[in-house]
Amino acid sequence: MDELAITVAYAAPGIEAIVPLAVPAGTTVEQAVAASGICKRFVLTDQGIGYAIYGQRADGDTPVADGDRIEITRPLTADVKQMRRARAIGKPLPKAPLMKKRQ
Repeated sequence: MDELAITVAYAAPGIEAIVPLAVPAGTTVEQAVAASGICKRFVLTDQGIGYAIYGQRADGDTPVADGDRIEITRPLTADVKQMRRARAIGKPLPKAPLMKKRQ
């Protein structure tokens, strides 16, 4: 049976964990994350976490490939669009300069 060399990564403020693993072919993302022990180590619950492979969202039942880097993602704490709107309030865009007419 072939073994795949993968990496499972997790990052949070003040935390960085990278765990290299050798898993059997046919292993899913969820199984690889469980084998890494990261969720137990940092007490991560299934609620709110997601997965990505090289930054592309992935489901837990996605099979891993040799060389994959699986990232455990956290939920967003703020809506990016709302934050941008809040910063823009009270900061109107500058008016365009008036152009002189050619005579």
